[in-house]
Amino acid sequence: MKPSLISSRRALLGSLAVTILTLGTIGLIAHLQSPTRGLPYFDSFATGKAEGWQAFGGTWALVSGVMRNDSDERGAKLLTGSAYWEDYSIEGDVMLLGLDGDAGFIVRSSNEEEGVDAYDGYYVGLRSRDNSIVLGRAGYGWAERSFPMSASQDSMQVLHWYHLKVLVNGCRLIASASITTAAAPTLASFIDDDCIRRGRIGLRSYRSGGAWRSIVVRLATQHDVDQMLARGNIRDAPSTPFPSTDFSDLSNPSLPSSVDLPQPSTPDPGTIPITNLRLYALTKPAKATVRGLVTLTAPAIYVQDSTGGVAVQQAMPKRLKVGDEVEASGDVRHDAFSSILEHAMVRVLWEGTPIPAVSVTPFQASTGAFDATFIEVEGHLRRKAYGLGDSLILDFDAGSQSFRAILNPGRSSYLYRELKLDSLLRVRGIAVADSAYTGNLTPFAVLVRSSDDIDVLAGPPWWSAGHLVIMSIGLLILALSANLLYQRIENWRLHAVVEERERLAYEMHDTLAQSVAGIGFQLEAIRVALPKQLTSVHQQLDLASQFVRHSHAEARRSVDMLRPHQLESEDLLNALSNCADRLVAGSSVKVIASSTGDAHPLTLRIADTLFRIGQEALANAVRHAEPKSLAITLEYEKNLVRLLIDDNGRGFVEQQNQHSLGVLGMRKRAMSISANLEVRSSPGEGTVVIVTAPLPPRATFGSWPAFSWKLLKESARNVKPVGKSYPYTDSR
Repeated sequence: MKPSLISSRRALLGSLAVTILTLGTIGLIAHLQSPTRGLPYFDSFATGKAEGWQAFGGTWALVSGVMRNDSDERGAKLLTGSAYWEDYSIEGDVMLLGLDGDAGFIVRSSNEEEGVDAYDGYYVGLRSRDNSIVLGRAGYGWAERSFPMSASQDSMQVLHWYHLKVLVNGCRLIASASITTAAAPTLASFIDDDCIRRGRIGLRSYRSGGAWRSIVVRLATQHDVDQMLARGNIRDAPSTPFPSTDFSDLSNPSLPSSVDLPQPSTPDPGTIPITNLRLYALTKPAKATVRGLVTLTAPAIYVQDSTGGVAVQQAMPKRLKVGDEVEASGDVRHDAFSSILEHAMVRVLWEGTPIPAVSVTPFQASTGAFDATFIEVEGHLRRKAYGLGDSLILDFDAGSQSFRAILNPGRSSYLYRELKLDSLLRVRGIAVADSAYTGNLTPFAVLVRSSDDIDVLAGPPWWSAGHLVIMSIGLLILALSANLLYQRIENWRLHAVVEERERLAYEMHDTLAQSVAGIGFQLEAIRVALPKQLTSVHQQLDLASQFVRHSHAEARRSVDMLRPHQLESEDLLNALSNCADRLVAGSSVKVIASSTGDAHPLTLRIADTLFRIGQEALANAVRHAEPKSLAITLEYEKNLVRLLIDDNGRGFVEQQNQHSLGVLGMRKRAMSISANLEVRSSPGEGTVVIVTAPLPPRATFGSWPAFSWKLLKESARNVKPVGKSYPYTDSR
């Protein structure tokens, strides 16, 4: 096959590979950006899993198959799904945990950040204070419409489940709410002419905690729109446009005048600062009253004011939320570093905003000065494990100081897989020195409210033992790949050389060899036509014919040397033996072939080069040395192969033959495979040619194209005996 044809085929294969790769990449991008990818979606809350949900504020946790946000934070969000979802519906059960606020679903959300209305998208929620459905649009600002629940529905109540469904199709948004899925719902609808076309879904609460369960997201069509509008009591015409999206004058929409907002309770004037509980408890074991914000609701209740924090054990359990300002009265019990209010009566004064964490060092927290206080602390993760009740326990080191963090089961389950050992983390939670949490293994523990209170500051260092092993394996694979690529390139180059040699052989066969043969025929014809009396002319013609025969033999030998014989490495010895038999055919020269050691498979390049050198050495011996025997030996060792061509001919003076064309050619071939060529000879003692070639590591015969033994035998048959006359014909 011609090199130009091979190059064309390789270029075609390269173009085909690039085309396939491009089409595959386009297909993958189209799949990832498909508006239907991942739909329908069903939450896994019932199985205790919430993978793929991303929180922006709030204290989100899974409790008994229900996603809860026990924080009164304004605009806490939890989102999931694809940013390329377009027309879909989301429905599920929603529960309000506070009076002065709302909770519901976000649809077509994007560009989310932590903060009030810090996203682009729509929100549909339930609000108890005015018994209405809230439909709003956020864009780092706020515009809303409220739709009163129908008269057939009871007044919306806290701690009751409501079924909420939101459908977006084109620029239309429809919402429905009911006590149960079987009850006739209240519908609210609007059309936003400048609508947001795509985005994720999410859960959101505003100034009130919330709970969600049984969330389902499905594709929505016009048929779904018609079916939804056919049910329930429509509170607004479907063609009603959405209010202006100029958020500057709509961020604080007015409430109906008939709505009575909850009024804060009057605090007990006998309250004391929390930090004084330790002194109070030392003087007399009596009751005390404190006031502060709830910082933790599970596994225990903690209340904190500006002076410190305290654990509260309620006499009558009451559902509290993080951020509630409460007044607690109970029996004071002294602990190691803080106090505990036992049998406490808790009264909610009003719903407030969660307090920020106090940033401390692990050493400061270990002193107990921040016991029962909401703190944030940094450390390197050294161990992770599950504790009692499937709680997640994380052990940290920060220099010479150690501590642990404890998370309730729920959304923390995915952290066990995501958090990497030796990562630098920031943890927010309540610092406690109670041995029930520390296990007497660390000076303090941090009770983390939710998985969103753990931030990864830096991943594990790349020089860890595992990463070094992976990097070493990667470098080894890279080196092996580079070596394989180099060998392949060398193989391609060698094939190009072989193809060029084949082309030259055919050119010489069709021009030089045929021309010389033609001259021989012409001389023979002239000799036959001349009278026999012209003896001197016949002598000149015989001499010319002898020169022509010699030139033709040399031309055929050159063509034979250039032809790319295909050779199997295990038959190299037989190939050389057959070549020698052809060279000495009709004479009394004896050919002896032998090998020693375990035969190794040879690569194409080494096998071909050794064959060419051996062929040249045998031809030189037969032509110039007049030997009685020829010995061909292959010696295999662990990392090398040695070829010996030995004849018992007349020999020569080594210095006189070192620069002959044949020896120089053999040396050049040997250098091409990093082999060593040695020629030993002396007059009357014969000659031995020794070629020692190193074997490449892990050389496998199967990795290289094999040479055909059939063509080798054909090559050996074409080597004619030296000095024997034959007609000027070409059988090839």
